[in-house]
Amino acid sequence: MDKQELGAFLRGRRERLRPQDVGLPPGPRRRTPGLRREEVAVLAHISTEYYTRLEQGRAPRPSSEVLAAIAGALRLTDDESDHLHTLAGTAPLRTRLHRRDVRPSILALLDRLPRTAAFVTSAAFEVLAWNDLAAALMEDFSRLAEADRNLARRAFPGPRPDDTPLYGISDAAEFRHHVVTRLRTTLARYPTDPVVVDLVGELRAGSPDFARLWERHDVRTAPMLTKTFHHPVVGPVTVDCDTLTLDDRDQHLVVYSAPAGSPDAEALALLHVLGPRATHPPRRPP
Repeated sequence: MDKQELGAFLRGRRERLRPQDVGLPPGPRRRTPGLRREEVAVLAHISTEYYTRLEQGRAPRPSSEVLAAIAGALRLTDDESDHLHTLAGTAPLRTRLHRRDVRPSILALLDRLPRTAAFVTSAAFEVLAWNDLAAALMEDFSRLAEADRNLARRAFPGPRPDDTPLYGISDAAEFRHHVVTRLRTTLARYPTDPVVVDLVGELRAGSPDFARLWERHDVRTAPMLTKTFHHPVVGPVTVDCDTLTLDDRDQHLVVYSAPAGSPDAEALALLHVLGPRATHPPRRPP
């Protein structure tokens, strides 16, 4: 049970609600945003003292029934409710370390996808495997050290002027938000994994944008269905985005494609011919 994170998450969700969101009268003007603790307690049918201790990180582990009641009172989504249970220690954790080995069948699939850029990411946004078209569209990952094949680090680059973030994608802000929400749930699942812990710590310390988004305690973002890459060779390429979850290893297969016969499909076909040499140049070492 992560008492401090649990308390911060509850507080963040409570402060986002208005009385009218849960069927309560607005009442007099409030000095602080959101519901009062006693209002949440009433809605969840628990004592105000106990709920206050939960937010302050001083309460013992709540039961599944109490967590369900609080989730209902705070109008949590399914993802937020799952995250609440994980923080409280009532949801099963995955293995202590997130997996980085990709199934051979998935590796074979990457090379069989026609005119489609595809790659596999770990729970910590490491690019574990990719096909040539993904390298041509995004970056030649084979020329990078393993630590640099991380899309979270690419989303929140360092201060060097030669850092080019995110391959010129059109939805950079949305992707950064997505990275933070995914890493928050990953950290809840792997709280002792040094790779995950160190990555979150590095980004919180090194990126004000990451730190600001992290403090929002969001655990869900809207799906990204399309995105446009501004490629240095073929120009803008708009692709459909599909992400398939590989549950057994907590990994994701990301697929970028374009409708047959479209200019974007023709651009992908050209990149397929050019191969990884058409990609953005990798970042220079410090």
